[in-house]
Amino acid sequence: MPYDASPRYPLSAGAVESGYAPLADEIARLRPGRLAIDGPAALDWDVFVRRLQAALRDRGLASGAFDVRDRMLPWSEIVRRTERPILSADPVFAARERVALEDLIADRDVGPPAAHRSPPSGTADSDVTVIHGPGSAAFDHDLLWYADLPKRLALEACEAGRTRNLGQPRGAVGTSRRLLFVDWPIEDTHRRAQTARWHRYVDASDGELPRSVGGDVLRHSLRALTSRPFRTLPAFLAEPWGGRWARDVLGVREGGPHAAGPGPNAGLGYELVAPESGILLGERDTCEVALDVLVSAEPRALLGRHVVKRFGASLPIRLDYLDTVDGGDLSVHCHPMDGYMREVFGLPYTQDETYYVMVTRPGARIFLGLREGADVAAFRDNAERSHNEARELDVDRFIAIHPAVAHQIYLVPAGTPHGSGEGNVVLEISATPYLYSLRFYDWLRPGLDGRPRPVQLEHAFANLDRERLAGSLVPVPRLLRRASGVEEWIIGEHPDLFFTVRRLHLGAGAAAEDTTGDRFHVLNVVDGDGVVVRTAAAEHRLAYAETLLVPAGAGGYRIEARDRAMVVKAFVA
Repeated sequence: MPYDASPRYPLSAGAVESGYAPLADEIARLRPGRLAIDGPAALDWDVFVRRLQAALRDRGLASGAFDVRDRMLPWSEIVRRTERPILSADPVFAARERVALEDLIADRDVGPPAAHRSPPSGTADSDVTVIHGPGSAAFDHDLLWYADLPKRLALEACEAGRTRNLGQPRGAVGTSRRLLFVDWPIEDTHRRAQTARWHRYVDASDGELPRSVGGDVLRHSLRALTSRPFRTLPAFLAEPWGGRWARDVLGVREGGPHAAGPGPNAGLGYELVAPESGILLGERDTCEVALDVLVSAEPRALLGRHVVKRFGASLPIRLDYLDTVDGGDLSVHCHPMDGYMREVFGLPYTQDETYYVMVTRPGARIFLGLREGADVAAFRDNAERSHNEARELDVDRFIAIHPAVAHQIYLVPAGTPHGSGEGNVVLEISATPYLYSLRFYDWLRPGLDGRPRPVQLEHAFANLDRERLAGSLVPVPRLLRRASGVEEWIIGEHPDLFFTVRRLHLGAGAAAEDTTGDRFHVLNVVDGDGVVVRTAAAEHRLAYAETLLVPAGAGGYRIEARDRAMVVKAFVA
């Protein structure tokens, strides 16, 4: 089976509608006096609304445009409300504050600006005011749409200087720091509160040709997914450490199926990362819907009672690829300890990880844990000299080095110094937080923009677990069951990890029976051509390296292998 870079799933009814014409037709049919179109700040609102108004004019409809972005608080006040003083000068990180988007709007007068209250003569019966921009749902409206932009495209626009941050005045250029740590959490919380009220959801990935589905169809289609296995849309990103496996073996290209062309590498691959992943709905034409919309709309059926009780409406496990084949070593870094993550960065749980080595070459390495007897004071002194004087750091003096072994899992609880060496494909099976890599050393290399990659020594050494030696972090697999050509092994458990990782070995023609036990499972084929996963509601082919989410609501399922295969399975313990 070939790797499918564009998995898609059917709508419960109808089809995806493409372009501005169907949007204008709906307005002409429903005649709302005020149409509110909410969505993220990074969307090109000027282009979107201008083209929608042109389609309305083609139908003889006059429209006024009311831009909510002009009603935001002064930028200095927005920064004050959304920046935690301890990180206000941090060049990379910002804290996640509990700020409602509506509270960043200075004036929520339901009436549009006076200039738009009176339509041109002769068109009063068909006049509509298009209230648009982040926070539009907070204004009085007759109809509510949500125009969404996949986060990979929002980040691309921000890094290219094409968009501003949430609340920034016209003419400003946004930063990825605020986009990642301030804008996205605020916008996600705002979007979650609206899902049940949308009359239409618009995928604005392509500004020339938006794709959309009706709100009821969207909600019914997402509900149907909670009873069957499905994949999220993978995305592959270029990174300075290189990586050629994803391109050469999987045949993917940087940026996923909507990318304009191949990038320099695909060093990072997002298989299932809840804050960024999307789901493709539709047959011929598809509409990408943020996975977070499904998580917030159907938490109990998707995640299971046990998970919701512990994590709320949050999918707490992620899977991604770190590809260093024909590239370079990853940075040596750690992730925030639990208390630090809560108090400094504002997240409710931390970034515990595991490295599962899918592919490696002779001599490849894994950096994991402090070396026995390492002098931490000397480590910090040498790391600071390396940073300040652009001097190489003798990593082997302080960090334990392990040979990379195919199909071995390496455990990385928060605070553990670690990194993958050149020549590996690491499948990260980890807690969902994914942006908090605190670097000790990054080999003095530049990023893709040519500028030196930052290290975060204050954060890193504040979170270094000095007791975290490597002995207990390279576990020995334990056989859980064996029957009829199937073996299930426990390969990744640790008292500090809330999830467990198992591996199923299936012989040719074998089938493994399993059940979700009212908690979601995540599967990935780590060896072999592929398998078929069957539930009562559907079956799903799963090729090598593909990741499948089995919702809690799916109940019992069966994994069938035509030829020999190995499948890893992760779930909340």
